[in-house]
Amino acid sequence: MKTNLRVTILLTLFISFAAQAQEEEQEVEKKGFKKENLFTGGSISLAFYNNTFLIGASPVLGYNLTSWIDAGIVANYNYTSYRDYNFVFNDKLRQTVYGGGVFARIFPVRFLFAQVQPEHNFIHLKLIRNAGGSESYNTSVNSLLVGGGYTTGRQKDDKSAFYYVAILFDVSGNNSSPYTDGYGRTIPIIRAGLQIPLGQGGGRNE
Repeated sequence: MKTNLRVTILLTLFISFAAQAQEEEQEVEKKGFKKENLFTGGSISLAFYNNTFLIGASPVLGYNLTSWIDAGIVANYNYTSYRDYNFVFNDKLRQTVYGGGVFARIFPVRFLFAQVQPEHNFIHLKLIRNAGGSESYNTSVNSLLVGGGYTTGRQKDDKSAFYYVAILFDVSGNNSSPYTDGYGRTIPIIRAGLQIPLGQGGGRNE
């Protein structure tokens, strides 16, 4: 009985979600591109994890595809400092990252969202050895950030700016990712930001 009830609930949710998606797609096709659906803004990043410190900024330019999907492009700049790098006491690694990618946010409810963000970043590294001396090198790497967050003020007919906070993880499995610590472990990235509508009327039409 419990299993049947769960299946019924899941099917109902799926059908409702599919119907909403179809309705939104038809609305987009009917109305076409609307400049008031454009938005800008961005976020700041901050992380502390096992002798690791990260701070950065990520400006965005996006478009409200439907009332439950936002998508766009993102640029980013991050600075990371590692201590006791590769288990060597007081060795330090300084990392500067710049690059960008694309993102999509899906809102199952108006105040919660899931996010996926593939990126390609260029990395400058400087290793400062406790025993003396330093070395530098450059590289580039792909990352795949996945996570979710909370937002305020995002409602269907509201055309005002709103704030959000998200936590993301790089699930690419790449040990050279700028979002891993000195031991190759994924660092949780906390981003707090502002989304600002563009276009006529001072906002988006969702």
